[in-house]
Amino acid sequence: MKFSESLAKIGQPLTYRRAWRRLRRVLHPIGTEPLLGKIDQARLRELQAKYSALSPSTPSLWRHYSKYADVEKHLRHNIQRAQDFNLHRTTYPHEILDIGCGAGFFLFVAEALGHRGLGLDVSGIPVFDELIDLLGVDRLEYRINGFEKLPDFGRKFDLITAFATAFHGGHEDSWRWGEAEWDFFLTDLKTHLKPGGRIFFDLNAAYDGKYYTPEILKVFQKHGGKLERSHVSFVAGT
Repeated sequence: MKFSESLAKIGQPLTYRRAWRRLRRVLHPIGTEPLLGKIDQARLRELQAKYSALSPSTPSLWRHYSKYADVEKHLRHNIQRAQDFNLHRTTYPHEILDIGCGAGFFLFVAEALGHRGLGLDVSGIPVFDELIDLLGVDRLEYRINGFEKLPDFGRKFDLITAFATAFHGGHEDSWRWGEAEWDFFLTDLKTHLKPGGRIFFDLNAAYDGKYYTPEILKVFQKHGGKLERSHVSFVAGT
C-alpha cells in the first residue's frame, strides 16, 4: 500500500471505529477457557472426529459446514462479537434473537454472559444440529420467506442479530430480495424489539459482489440504518 493511501485510510472514521473496538476487546477481555469448560469435552471430541473424517460422497454442503466443528476457533470469533455489542458489560440481562443462528456459538457466548437467547434457523445441516444440542442453545426451526411476518415469540428483544445472512438469497441464487421484501421485513422485525432495542445484520455480498443495491440502501436509510461495509444496524424508534 502506498504511503498516501495509508494516510487516507488513517483519516477514515471507519478506521477509528474499528481500532476502538479492538482496543475495547483488549481492555475488557472474555476468556475462552471458561466457555470451553461448559461443554461436554467427550461429546465434543466425538463430534470433531466424526466431521474430520467425512467421505467424499458426503453432500458438499455438509462438508463445507464441517469447519464449524472447530469449536474453540468459532467461540473466539463470537466472543469478539459479544464484546462489540458490549454484552459482557451491560447492567441488565438482554433478550436476544439470533436469525440464522447456525451452530449457536453467538447465543452460547451471550448466555454464558448472563443473557437469554433464542436462535431462529432451519434444521438439516447435521453439524449445526449436533452443535446446537451440544451447546444447549434454544433454537426455533423456522424458514424466513419474503412478505411473511415472523412468528409470535412470546417476548420482545433487546438485540436481534443476523450474521452471514442467507434468508434474502445468495449470489448463487436466481432470486434475491428486492427493496419491497426488505422494507416489509424490517417493518415487521422492529415490532419484535423492546424500546431502545437494536437490530444488527452482517450481510453477505449477495448482489453481484455487493452487500445491497442502491434501491435496498434507500430502504435501509428509510429505516434509520447505519452502515459500515457489510454491517447494517438499526435502533427501535428510528
